[in-house]
Amino acid sequence: MILDSLYQVSNTALAGDHAVTTLKVNKDHEIYKGHFPGRPVTPGVVLMQLFKEEAERIFDKKLQLVRADNVKFTAVFDPTEDNELILDSQLNETGEFIKLKGIAKNKKGIVLKINSLYKAS
Repeated sequence: MILDSLYQVSNTALAGDHAVTTLKVNKDHEIYKGHFPGRPVTPGVVLMQLFKEEAERIFDKKLQLVRADNVKFTAVFDPTEDNELILDSQLNETGEFIKLKGIAKNKKGIVLKINSLYKAS
């Protein structure tokens, strides 16, 4: 996990190819000291990484991003306002590839929509 101590998994519900994971984000993490002081915003690339790390945890495999399509950042995620983030994912494994269609959301609404493809490494 490259985002060490940024978050903790509170809960994961799995049903077939559908996963819903609730994360508690550490508002005091080092990343927020530079992005941005006084107004912490979770970088978009970090939000994308959260989906990758969750897929790695679910499948117990190291993954490499092959492609990300239709990535839409729809709102700012500020952990000082709401430190709970929900990752809602459809995950399909075919051979060495995992296809993910996901939505990251908090109490205010959707933060990120992503379609991505990972290869087991």
